[in-house]
Amino acid sequence: MKKSLHAMVLLLLVVALLPLSAISSPARAQEKVTLRVTNWAGVEEAAEFQKIVDAVNAASETFEIVYEPKPSDYYTQLQTALAGETAPDLFWLDQDHMAWAYEGVLLDISEYLANDTRDVANPDDYFPGVWQTVALADGVYGLPWIAQPVVLYYNKDIFDEMGVEYPTADWTWDQFKEAAIKLTNENHYGFTMNGWPPIHMFIWSFGGEVISEDLKSSPIDTPEAMAGAAFYASMIYNEECCPSEQTIAEQGFAEMFKAGKVAMFMGGAADDLDRVEGLNVGISPVPKGVNGENITFAWTAATVINAKTKYPDQAYEALVALTEGIHNWKIVSPRISQANVEHLVASEPRKAANAEAIIAAVPYMRAFRIIPRFGEWSTIFWEDFQAPLFHGEDTVENLAADARILLEDVLPK
Repeated sequence: MKKSLHAMVLLLLVVALLPLSAISSPARAQEKVTLRVTNWAGVEEAAEFQKIVDAVNAASETFEIVYEPKPSDYYTQLQTALAGETAPDLFWLDQDHMAWAYEGVLLDISEYLANDTRDVANPDDYFPGVWQTVALADGVYGLPWIAQPVVLYYNKDIFDEMGVEYPTADWTWDQFKEAAIKLTNENHYGFTMNGWPPIHMFIWSFGGEVISEDLKSSPIDTPEAMAGAAFYASMIYNEECCPSEQTIAEQGFAEMFKAGKVAMFMGGAADDLDRVEGLNVGISPVPKGVNGENITFAWTAATVINAKTKYPDQAYEALVALTEGIHNWKIVSPRISQANVEHLVASEPRKAANAEAIIAAVPYMRAFRIIPRFGEWSTIFWEDFQAPLFHGEDTVENLAADARILLEDVLPK
């Protein structure tokens, strides 16, 4: 009896000396790890993103996300942090910077995706033209959170004034150009371009390519590619329909459309051009190309994981949860299953009037093809092809032939 009492007292003494965490229930929740996420959001956008973070944190038992927005010099700060190994666990990259995947900076999540049955983690539910920005080499480096196709905004009042029928998805590029000329008078222009949208869109629409599917050639000197580039050149500062470079510099690019001085403008589907006070604006897909499709450029971005995160498993779970949240916030969602009017309006009610036209553009959107030296390739493309064509310095035939040689020098061998 004394021996049993002694053992009980000893046990009570040991328990009393243990920290509370050591004697909690075996079923207690696992201690959460801290994950950091950053993006380029400004004040208003950051506040909206924080709500998504808060909801994800509330639902998670394994991680807690700390949000660190960097609205200024985003990529400079991010590169510095990556070099110093102080970068966050997750961060945003636009498609122009997805080439970082080739540098070992981003975590390959392909194995996680292969074992994940959630819709947001299903590569087949993403539009192929968008998915290609994260599916690089033999891996997958992040999840796209937006696919913003270029659409045609048009001022209905100017169309009515000039007796021109509203744009439709059946318009050809020739019909578009004809309308732009008809819509021009001393008070307003029919259209405007200043390098946006990218010339790539016109080349694709005319059946050409700027980088081949196998990433081994830049066939910008094919008849199809040159036809698209030539059309682009024919619209730049065309005095029959478009303002000059000087006029745009003085009055602003999108600002001229918002001021009612331009009848048609090509902008992103999420832009606010259709909700300017006093402006009666509609939206249409861009004109159809040679294959009968309204091929358009899509600005895309992805959330990625730092390859050096200490918590890859939790970071992946955070990535999936954040992406699901953003897909119900930003438009247009890059997922096929969410490409419908109801989902778009639920995400952005202010687009209700033009949601149908935006959704009509979605199946035909394409982002850039990402190569390891994408930055170098893009610089050559601009300096040796697009900009000289833009300013009429040489013919499309001469520029395309010379630029192709330089472009293919930086493609994967």
